[in-house]
Amino acid sequence: MKSTTVRRVTLSIALTTALAGVAACGSSGGSGSSGKDDKAVHKGTTHVSPIAALRSVDKSTDNADSVKFDSTTTLGTMTSVKIDGALQWADGHNTGNATITYTGGTSAEMMRQLGSTSIQARYLPDAYYAKMGDKFAEQAGGKHWIKYAYDDLAKLGGGSGAFLKDQMQNTTPNQSVKLLLASGDVKKVGEDRVRGEQTTHYSGTVNVADLATKTSNLSASQLADLKKQLTAAGVTTEKVDIWVNGDNLLVKKVEKGELSSGTMSSTAYYSDYGVKVSATEPPASDTADFKDLLKAQSTGGTTS
Repeated sequence: MKSTTVRRVTLSIALTTALAGVAACGSSGGSGSSGKDDKAVHKGTTHVSPIAALRSVDKSTDNADSVKFDSTTTLGTMTSVKIDGALQWADGHNTGNATITYTGGTSAEMMRQLGSTSIQARYLPDAYYAKMGDKFAEQAGGKHWIKYAYDDLAKLGGGSGAFLKDQMQNTTPNQSVKLLLASGDVKKVGEDRVRGEQTTHYSGTVNVADLATKTSNLSASQLADLKKQLTAAGVTTEKVDIWVNGDNLLVKKVEKGELSSGTMSSTAYYSDYGVKVSATEPPASDTADFKDLLKAQSTGGTTS
């Protein structure tokens, strides 16, 4: 396999891994049905307003500091992935690890060219790392890991890159709760059972173009750039459904929207709040920098 293919795959994996990670733990993506595990449980109704209830869920989930999650995400024809991992945000920075398996889309085909459709990902405060297979290492100077610094992704993607950086560094499970609180369109659907646990189901619709103004700290110019790119991608609205348990903790999130390339959807389950999570930086000797791989591509150099 040519080194140019490696660099092309590197760029694709950079975006899809980051976007899938964001979809799993926060905003972007999602599907609508409650699934066969989520059987209705018709019990007493609460008289607490949806907004007041969600404020409690937002606070409780945020204070939990860490969580395990498993999710499925589809981003149009670009990718379909399964992710299992854990994330902690106790110190104000996201740290975590995950196994990401590419199950469909163009990214899965690119990964097959590298001999593996599954990678390990580590999320650190300033960057995330993806461990590729031996076939990739053969074309990258023997290095298995790729480092994606969030600052580099921000520069690459303009307004959307800055938004991605902000979300990767700050996204937690309760971001989907914040979406509903910001939407102004939220209702209690009813009582469901999710993986054997009784939960309350809330639903609402979010204007994606207005999302960044309510959940990030981007500048006016970055927001304007982002909105242009969202419009170009055909993103207008996003439906959000969440399920919370008796401890006011989020246990399931489902989101669904439309891209010009097709439907984006994500379903995530959360468990083991408060679990200990650790993620360490891979050895520098086994790590290639995403920025250097792009530079090699632009200059026609090699990846080694």
